Parts: sequence; C-alpha cells; structure tokens
Amino acid sequence: MGSEKLGANLFRITQTEAKLKKNRINNEDDACIIHYNVGKTVRKAIEELGGNMPETLPTPEKSIQELEREELKKISS
Repeated sequence: MGSEKLGANLFRITQTEAKLKKNRINNEDDACIIHYNVGKTVRKAIEELGGNMPETLPTPEKSIQELEREELKKISS
C-alpha cells in the first residue's frame, strides 16, 4: 500500500472515530452507517481533487503474508 492509499485510509479511520465519539454512537447499526458515510465523503473528496481512487492505485508485488513469511524465514535461519 502506497502513501496515497495509506493517507486516505488513515484520514477515513480518524474521521470516522471522531464522528462516532462526537455523536456518542454506541450501537453497531449506527456505527456502520457512519463508517459508510465517512468513506463515501472521503472518496468524493479524492475524486473532486483529481486524486487517484484507491482501486486504481498499483498493487504491491508481494502481499503482507508473503513478506511476513520471508521475514520469518530470515529470523529462523
């Protein structure tokens, strides 16, 4: 995951958390609605700014699982 996607995800997560706290949401149904709406707003902002949508960003050559396996092999060798 590159910096663009990480940044968008972090922004979405922090804004969702803030909204859940501000609105004192404590049930799953309302939390899901908040998560969806914040995500939709973040995607709209990225699109309006002419940014790259997350699904159009290049995928990494290796998955996290592959990288973890490689690191474990290095450690155990």
